[in-house]
Amino acid sequence: MKRLCILLFSVVCSTAWATDAPAPTRWTLLDQFEKAYTLDDAARVVLVARSMSTARLVNGALEEKPEGYLDARHVVYVADIEKMPSFAKLVAVPAMRSAKYRIMLDQTGRVANRYDGDRETVQWLEVEDGKVVREQRFNDAAALQAALEALPQ
Repeated sequence: MKRLCILLFSVVCSTAWATDAPAPTRWTLLDQFEKAYTLDDAARVVLVARSMSTARLVNGALEEKPEGYLDARHVVYVADIEKMPSFAKLVAVPAMRSAKYRIMLDQTGRVANRYDGDRETVQWLEVEDGKVVREQRFNDAAALQAALEALPQ
């Protein structure tokens, strides 16, 4: 009877521990070309820009970089355009198609809101198996560019 109680207790505890563990954060967004992207284990960094000023900062860090620069470093760029007025989206999204890098468009804020960030800085989220393991924030294009350069290819 004692063994049965111990066994039952250990099963209940292990189940509780398993449910307390955070589930990997997976999401799917469309890019500026309306192609779907799902966060996968290959991604090392997720950049989140929540305003026009932070999007300009990312663009400033990437404007001279070749096509495929972010992909080679396993970086995913998410632009939170939820608060952008509808008319502005009609102009901005087609303009984004000229970028040499892929931009995941969070039109409803459902992805960006998962990560506690602000509208004044670019959020840099290092991920492993879909989980955030480290966070940085950038308000300077040169510093963001240097951090991107330091990533292994």
